[in-house]
Amino acid sequence: MSDSRDMLELHADAQAVPHALEWLEAIAEQQEWPPRTTFGLTLCLDEALTNVVSYAFDPQATDDSPAITVSCQVREGAITLTLRDNGRPYDPTAGDPPALVACLDEAKPGGHGVRLMRHYLHELRYQRQSGWNCLTMVMHHP
Repeated sequence: MSDSRDMLELHADAQAVPHALEWLEAIAEQQEWPPRTTFGLTLCLDEALTNVVSYAFDPQATDDSPAITVSCQVREGAITLTLRDNGRPYDPTAGDPPALVACLDEAKPGGHGVRLMRHYLHELRYQRQSGWNCLTMVMHHP
């Protein structure tokens, strides 16, 4: 497999997540990723991007237009997804996810997506650069 890099620009709206997932699944099909790799990366992108679209931007903001980019870099041995947005600073890697509970009735919403991401990904990194959130998700790939 040769190195490749693709990038997608998105608007912070209801179509961002399905558009990004369709884009990633097309790359996975073209690159012939194993089903577990495709599932894990799709799940992680869905979780991270849903949070960005839902919480990163103030609906009344008029100064900077909300902007989101997703890039996928495939190199021998690893697939790297990078999600960038110019929304509110938020580090999903800070802190621990909520404790697991014995039954669903005890579960509270929030934080469980990070647990799933940590399960599937080999690396999950965050940094804030020049007003942009940058979340890097890496999965090793045979």
